[in-house]
Amino acid sequence: MKQKRSLTTIQFTFTLLLTGLLVSSCGSVPFTGRRQLQLVSNDEVIALSLQQYQDFMRSATVESGTANAQMVNRIGTRIAKAVETFYTNNGYQSELENYAWEFNLVKENSVNAFAMPGGKVIIYTGLLPVTGSEEALAVVVGHEIAHVIARHSNERLSQQIALQYGGSIAEGLLGNSQAMQQLGSTVFGLGAQYGVMMPYARKQEYEADEIGLILMAMAGYDPQVAVPFWERMAQSSQSGSIPEFLSTHPTDSKRIARITEIMPQVLTYYKGAGVQNSITTPIETKAEVPVKDDVRKARTSEEWSF
Repeated sequence: MKQKRSLTTIQFTFTLLLTGLLVSSCGSVPFTGRRQLQLVSNDEVIALSLQQYQDFMRSATVESGTANAQMVNRIGTRIAKAVETFYTNNGYQSELENYAWEFNLVKENSVNAFAMPGGKVIIYTGLLPVTGSEEALAVVVGHEIAHVIARHSNERLSQQIALQYGGSIAEGLLGNSQAMQQLGSTVFGLGAQYGVMMPYARKQEYEADEIGLILMAMAGYDPQVAVPFWERMAQSSQSGSIPEFLSTHPTDSKRIARITEIMPQVLTYYKGAGVQNSITTPIETKAEVPVKDDVRKARTSEEWSF
């Protein structure tokens, strides 16, 4: 009986320690205010992912100098500038330290795109026929940048640490470079053929939709093109050939309905940017933003979870 009580006490103490660590390691997502688990610093996450990004880029065929490549870079640069302006205006510029934005178009027929921590965004040429215009492509770029600034990779890595190691966190796991590299390979591992990362949770995907629309709106792109774009993506999956983008970024009627629901709020950012005419530069043709106050609204019903 005494031994059983001792074990119970140890378990209870362990639970308190772990719970305290998790609670003290929470951050909040820009624009939505959702609390998220962050056991690792953003600098550490960027460092973990950088090597894999560099390895991928060494084997990728990057398209440069073309109208489409210039368009990808133009979209990314405009949205990144809107992010930086917003963060600076609201006193959060320190959160973008060590970011080095890169926007590359990779020659690959896959209908896909992905982003890495620190501001690395990859668009595959196979995605362009589905987007069809600069403004629709901004939906994808905004979505990927949203994953980056929302630190979804950090959250995903932190969840893996908590699930796999539990109390070992308190014993120095975060200082174990080998263990962290192994976890990083799991979370940021880029497929040799397509460069597909571990899927995000549906909550993170919806969040990236919302933030991405706000970002593209602040950059002067009409967010209303998002619904037709996602409908085209859904039709692509129904045709029997599921795009790789949908294998890690699932789309369905609920997603489209949610985008439609939040569109009135998103449009206030588009109007706030002083835009009078939408940008509809077609693919393969040639084609400062003021931002609103911080809208980090607390969503107490959407806490971090495993």
